[in-house]
Amino acid sequence: MSRIGKRPIDIPNKVTVTIDGQQVAVKGPKGELSRILPAEVSVEQEGETVLVLRRDESRTARQRHGLSRTLVANMVEGVSNGFEKRLQIQGVGYRAQVQGRNLILNVGYSKPVEIVPPEGVQVAVENNTNVIVSGINKEIVGNIAARIRAVRPPEPYKGKGIRYAGEVVRRKAGKAGKK
Repeated sequence: MSRIGKRPIDIPNKVTVTIDGQQVAVKGPKGELSRILPAEVSVEQEGETVLVLRRDESRTARQRHGLSRTLVANMVEGVSNGFEKRLQIQGVGYRAQVQGRNLILNVGYSKPVEIVPPEGVQVAVENNTNVIVSGINKEIVGNIAARIRAVRPPEPYKGKGIRYAGEVVRRKAGKAGKK
């Protein structure tokens, strides 16, 4: 049995969970999220905890058990605390700024790159080189952070580019000098 799927999900004080068949809606101080879970799992609420159970022992039910539990746990975490991804920009002249809601990146291309975040996602910039993506939906926050990083991924020779905070970029040796 899935070790992750077996664990109950604790519900914080200010969060309410509504279960309607396969639809799970979570409401909290930061907002509201809902998701339709696969038919192979069922969701039950027992007091201050939520349990995700398998309907049968089929392969697809076993595959989706832990996934569904993690999705519901991330919804509860998102509406209570929110999620945040930090990115760092490294390179001479590389910088970022926020214009309205949009993120403008100057990372060595002839024109600045503009990224428009979807509703529910906020983008902030610290010191022109640190980008903070935050929101209540972990999936969308991670997607936007990946799209920002994909504009100029870190290159292995000088390490220039956009990387996640704490990401280690393996460096390569340059060309060997002539003898």
